[in-house]
Amino acid sequence: MTTESTPDTVATKYWHRLDDGRLQCDLCPRYCKLKEGQQGLCYVRARENDQIVLTTYGRSSGFCIDPIEKKPLNHFLPGTPVLSFGTAGCNLACKFCQNWDISKSRQMHTLADQASPETIAYAAKSLGCRSVAFTYNDPVIFLEYAVDVARACHTHDIKTVAVTAGYICEQPRQDFFQYIDAANVDLKAFDDEFYFKLTGAHLQPVLDTLVYLKQETSVWFEITTLLIPGKNDSDDKIHAMSQWIIQNLGPDVPVHFSAFHPDWKMQDIPATPASTLSRAREIAKSHGIHHVYTGNVHDHDGDTTYCASCGHELIGRDWYQLTSWQLDENGRCPQCHTACAGIFESRPGDWGARRQPVRLKDYAQQAV
Repeated sequence: MTTESTPDTVATKYWHRLDDGRLQCDLCPRYCKLKEGQQGLCYVRARENDQIVLTTYGRSSGFCIDPIEKKPLNHFLPGTPVLSFGTAGCNLACKFCQNWDISKSRQMHTLADQASPETIAYAAKSLGCRSVAFTYNDPVIFLEYAVDVARACHTHDIKTVAVTAGYICEQPRQDFFQYIDAANVDLKAFDDEFYFKLTGAHLQPVLDTLVYLKQETSVWFEITTLLIPGKNDSDDKIHAMSQWIIQNLGPDVPVHFSAFHPDWKMQDIPATPASTLSRAREIAKSHGIHHVYTGNVHDHDGDTTYCASCGHELIGRDWYQLTSWQLDENGRCPQCHTACAGIFESRPGDWGARRQPVRLKDYAQQAV
C-alpha cells in the first residue's frame, strides 16, 4: 500500500509588512514580528521567501479516537466517538500546560503522522466517528490545515470540533469558526494578570471570542477552566467569571471546572482538591449557570446532566462512560418537557470510555 504525501509548507494570508521590513503575523494577538528565517512563538508559522507560511500542513502528532466527553463536550452528540488529532506548538506559553510534550515541542519528530484532509475525513467516516476534533494543541495556529480538514469532513457529514484557548484575531476568527460545529474554549482565568504572567497572553481577546461565538455563530460551545490552587481558584474570581458568563453568554453555556495536576513549569503547585471544584460548581450554579461540571475527579453530581427546570437526571456519567440516558427523542426532559440545551440525536452513542490510536496511512489509498 502506498502512502500519500502532503505539502508541509503552505502560504498564509494573515500578515502584513512593517516599515522596518519585518513581517507581522496577524493570526493572533501576539502579533509576532519576523525577519526572514524566523519562527513565531507558536513554532509552526514562520517567515520564508518573504511571506508568512504554515510549516506543518498535513502533519500531526498522532490520531486517536476518543469519547466526545473527553474534549470535554457534554452537550454535543453524547456518547459518540471523535477522531482527535493535533500538531505541534502553541501560541500561548502556559507554565501549567498539561500537554506540554506536544504544545511546547520544537521537534519535527513529534509530527510522526501525515494525512491529507480527505484522508482524515474518509478515516473518520470509515471508523464510525461522528466528528473530528482539532485538539491536544491549539488549532488556531494550524488554521489553514484545520479549515481544509473541516471542509472535507462536512462533505462526509462529519462534524468538526475545536478545542481552543480562543486567542485569535477578528478576521481569522471568522474564517476559522465558520467551519466549526462545536468548540470547547479554555477560559484559563478571569484575571488579566494571571493570563499575562502564566500564559504570556491577555484575557480580553478570549472574552471577545466567546462573545463572538455566542452572538455571531451557530457553533455549540462549552467552557473549561483549569483551577490551579492559589492562582485562579478564589471565590471572588469564580464569582466574577460566573457573573460575566451569565451577562454575556447566558445560562445555557456549559462550564467545566477541571482539576490541575503538577506539570511543566509548575510542579511546585499541589493538585487541585476535589472540594475546590465542588465549591466552584456551586458558585457558578448560584449565578444561574444551568450546567456546571467538574473534571479530572470522580464526582457523580459533577459528571451528571440535570434538567435546568426540574432537576431531573437526564444524562448520567461515570467519567467518560454514559450510565443513563433519559432525554426524549426531541432532547427534552421526560418529566417537565423542558428542552436541554445542546446538540442531541434521538439516541446517544455507545462508544464508551475507550481510547483507540489510529494509523491514518492505512486509509490514505482508499481516500484517494
